[in-house]
Amino acid sequence: MTVNAVKIVGLGASLPKHQVSNKGISEYLDTNDEWITTRTGIKNRFHATEGEYTSYLAFKAGKAALSSMNIENSIEIDTLIVATSTPDRLCPATAPKVATMLGLGKIRAFDINAVCTGFVYGLELAESFIRSGKSKRLMLIGADVFTTILDKNDRATYPLFGDGAGAVILEQGDEENILSTYTGSDGEYENLITILNGGSESKLSVSKDTFSKSSYFKMEGKEVFLKAISYMKGSVQKALELSNTDTSEIDYIVPHQANKRIIDTLTQLFDLKETQALMSLEEFGNTSAASIPLTLAVHARNNTIKPGHKIVLTAFGGGITWGAAVIKWPNSVFRSIVFN
Repeated sequence: MTVNAVKIVGLGASLPKHQVSNKGISEYLDTNDEWITTRTGIKNRFHATEGEYTSYLAFKAGKAALSSMNIENSIEIDTLIVATSTPDRLCPATAPKVATMLGLGKIRAFDINAVCTGFVYGLELAESFIRSGKSKRLMLIGADVFTTILDKNDRATYPLFGDGAGAVILEQGDEENILSTYTGSDGEYENLITILNGGSESKLSVSKDTFSKSSYFKMEGKEVFLKAISYMKGSVQKALELSNTDTSEIDYIVPHQANKRIIDTLTQLFDLKETQALMSLEEFGNTSAASIPLTLAVHARNNTIKPGHKIVLTAFGGGITWGAAVIKWPNSVFRSIVFN
């Protein structure tokens, strides 16, 4: 059986219009810029407003990725994967709606939910579809509107998150850009990052009072911090092993943009320079499944990332889930990197 190479051919991103600074957050929460910045590295984030649903941001990011491709003729996408934990509706999935909005026709389209690890999970799926020949050209979008599931009075979570979307387009090609992918999970720790209310468990529970005030996102920060470092480190080591890549060959690492202290610790564990950890955290906050493609788009637009660079992607999220990938940046130059 022929194993197809997986090529990255498109990249785009999208942000809501409304920007919120730490000062803006401190106007209604007992916090301040110094407290947020020193603990997280975040200074700004974007919050979705009316009409800027997950589907809308995903559509804009997908449209930007299509615009970035160096192809003049009609562009056919046969598969769309949307990684999100904030779909427009609990049912149906958001991806078919986005496919229609993009004019992609009646293609295979579905959501996946691995929370902040969603993009890495989606990349592993995308790689499998293309290598097997099931897909010739695929769009993967990470999109989340996390502000819709946060308690505005919760100082521990509300300042951390922003909304956004990032998209990549992959295809069968003559250049190998996905060198390895690796993912894992452990449901024993599902309560570390969760929303208790809204699913079948809360509706069928004999102790419904337990869930009555649990409709917002909750996170056990200290334990999440420790497990994030441990599992991201392990997943990176596994991805490097699978791709026969030595740490000395890494040009950049793009961790999920959760917290600067996590990113700094991870960078040190692999003996990388601080400048080798690419971030967008300061301006966008934690955008969950969107954070890795958003960060790639920022640094590709700024020409930080060059053709041939080896880049490690890694994330940790609810489930708990984790994953990593090693990619080689494509030789072809994108037409433009657009933030719609």
